[in-house]
Amino acid sequence: MRHDTLILPILGFLILIAIPAVLVLGTGTEERADFVFDLISEPETLDTALMSDQPGGRVANALFEGLLTRNPRTLAPEPGVAYRWDISPDGTLMVFHLRPCRWSNGDPVRAGDFVFQWERILHPGSGARYVDLFFFIAGSEAYHRGEAADFGRVGIKASDDSTLAVTLTHPTPFFLDLCAFYPYFPVNPRVVQAHGDNWVRPENIVSNGPFVLGDWQLRRRIRLRKNPGYWDAANVDLALVDAIFSEHASTSFNLYATGETHWIDSAGIPPSIRDAVLKRPDLHTGPYLNTYFYRINVTRPPFGDKRVRQALNLTIDKRAIVEHITRSGQIPARHLVPPGIPGYTSPAGPDYNPEKARALLAEAGYPGGRGFRSFEIFFNTSEEHRPIAEVIQQQWKRELGIDCQLLNQEWKVFLNTTRALEYDVSRASWIGDYLDPSTFLDLWVPDNPNNRTGWSHPEYTRLVRAAAAETDPSARLAILARAEAFLLDEAPILPIYFYVTLNCFDGTRWGGCEPNLLNMILLKHVYRKPAGRGEARHPGSS
Repeated sequence: MRHDTLILPILGFLILIAIPAVLVLGTGTEERADFVFDLISEPETLDTALMSDQPGGRVANALFEGLLTRNPRTLAPEPGVAYRWDISPDGTLMVFHLRPCRWSNGDPVRAGDFVFQWERILHPGSGARYVDLFFFIAGSEAYHRGEAADFGRVGIKASDDSTLAVTLTHPTPFFLDLCAFYPYFPVNPRVVQAHGDNWVRPENIVSNGPFVLGDWQLRRRIRLRKNPGYWDAANVDLALVDAIFSEHASTSFNLYATGETHWIDSAGIPPSIRDAVLKRPDLHTGPYLNTYFYRINVTRPPFGDKRVRQALNLTIDKRAIVEHITRSGQIPARHLVPPGIPGYTSPAGPDYNPEKARALLAEAGYPGGRGFRSFEIFFNTSEEHRPIAEVIQQQWKRELGIDCQLLNQEWKVFLNTTRALEYDVSRASWIGDYLDPSTFLDLWVPDNPNNRTGWSHPEYTRLVRAAAAETDPSARLAILARAEAFLLDEAPILPIYFYVTLNCFDGTRWGGCEPNLLNMILLKHVYRKPAGRGEARHPGSS
């Protein structure tokens, strides 16, 4: 597809935003990348122990590789650094056998490099955002909480440089998926020890994935170069990749439509032109394990009263939001866990009911909204988040008689605000990290760094931990459904809609970037199709 044919229907739109595009990509005199995609927001960090954002994860999947990797379409775990693994009959011991691999500085990748990173994450006070995902490993939680000082008692052992044994507290059906998730990726201990927190700077970082970090220009782009020492380099088609940060959907779409970028997702499609974009042949859609919701800071009055939170939830007309604001096939969300996880059915959850909401608010001491203080809805800068917040602001005013203001913040500032609980209500979304409901429901236990609501409840925690210890798969999912029902009743979060993937790319030119349930773009698998060959296969694919 010729990119110049894409501009005509939106020429006026493009003229208005041409200047921001120049500011993002520069003058065009420098080396041109083979493939350019838009992260929208700048990654918070490239330290896989500390990151928890989608932009960072997309870059991490290019720079690093774990024991396992993912199939780009099905997301099924596939061999990565480990070429094979053995699982004990009771499912609690996994032994991974590592292939010969090297770091980008020439050091061999050793089993001990995984041990080093996992200990680094589990160390008390590490600040790792996904530390709870390691608690499936025997002895790990006690070590992290300082209840056991000897890491040697944790079920992670490297018997030699090419063998890693992991002992689990109980069978964990999705543990192989976790091994393909970036917190489980290794780091080079020699580099981390030599440079401390600065090991991720471009001049210091080494990686073991299909790409290496070329440079990171703040507020502009991250440049990735093919790693010639990667074990599977023969099957990596792209030599040079740029991941840019446009910040605004209007700028992002302009860059794509003029051929400056080759792939954008829904964050790069302005709501004002979404109806037109949905008709384009270069738009690719699919289901998405991702929920848009609002967090409530329960530590700030009056939001500590669950009747208030329930009233807020019952007066959000979610169907109106997906029909009139997002308009791309999103599904109104009455529960947190998106559909599509095999074997799991969420509880129904509460529906739109303003009359019941008014009664609950009056019962909480605020009849007709009288005496309810003004508060703020926080959201990160985006053309889409504001109109959603404006609709909810109007609905709460109309149905409950309460007032709120809207406040947008740049992505990194917004993350700091929510983590510090310096907000009343904040926009949020969560993309599943693996295909299991626990990736959504484990967030709300005490001390989970991704909770950010101040809410916890012993009964909810009991249910989540009971599910983790349950060995019968059906019984386990039933317990998780009970936990989700409890969470919905307590309402520290307000589900709004389930996403669908919206990816723009020219399928006649590019392969390997098709939609998947986690909307991952795995750059190792992206390739340029030979001219006139249509669905030509990636070199080396089977």
